[in-house]
Amino acid sequence: MRPIIQIAGIKDLGEALMLCEAGVTHLGFPLRLDYHPEDLPERQVRELIGSLPSEVGKVLITYLVDPQQILELARFVGTPTVQLHGRVTPEQSSELRRLAPDLTVIRSIIVAGSDPAPALEAARSVADRVDFFLTDTLDPDTGASGATGKTHDWGVSALLVAESGRPLILAGGLNHENVRPAILEVRPAGVDSHTGVEGPDGRKDRALVEGFVREARKGFEELGAL
Repeated sequence: MRPIIQIAGIKDLGEALMLCEAGVTHLGFPLRLDYHPEDLPERQVRELIGSLPSEVGKVLITYLVDPQQILELARFVGTPTVQLHGRVTPEQSSELRRLAPDLTVIRSIIVAGSDPAPALEAARSVADRVDFFLTDTLDPDTGASGATGKTHDWGVSALLVAESGRPLILAGGLNHENVRPAILEVRPAGVDSHTGVEGPDGRKDRALVEGFVREARKGFEELGAL
């Protein structure tokens, strides 16, 4: 499996195509969120995804918890992968797997503090019902658990890589300056960035994206993953 380099929060087709040209492997589309506004309406996301190269991964990012609603939205916009940030129970994870065994499921594990026990417990409770974990950072000021621009204790993520039983995507405050050391410390299957590659206008900045991809590749090369 090639390492995942994912960028989330796409504003339009031009931005999406720029990310593809820069070497991003997966694009994340946040919909039905708790704390952040959506970048695009669902119908526009569907149209955009239909215009993207087939080799680029398309990921629905959502806080939905109902398995049927998750599946219906994924099928509507045309993503083969869902990234779940909501408080999905183990039972709901099992039901989603039953309904859609072909759907790739990424389960977000939120890291708050340096105690790994809560993250490990959350991961172990659903490890046999998901394909990947993604560690992200809690913002205690807003309650948001994604697109916070904040890093977390990478030691917790490294422990999850070693003990969760599933490949892990590292997110949370990553940018071109810290992604390589993060990869070397955590040894993840992939990395994800949202606000860390945006300019002051909130748009994805090509130079920042290219720097992020370049430094991520360097890190994965040093691990022997490329």
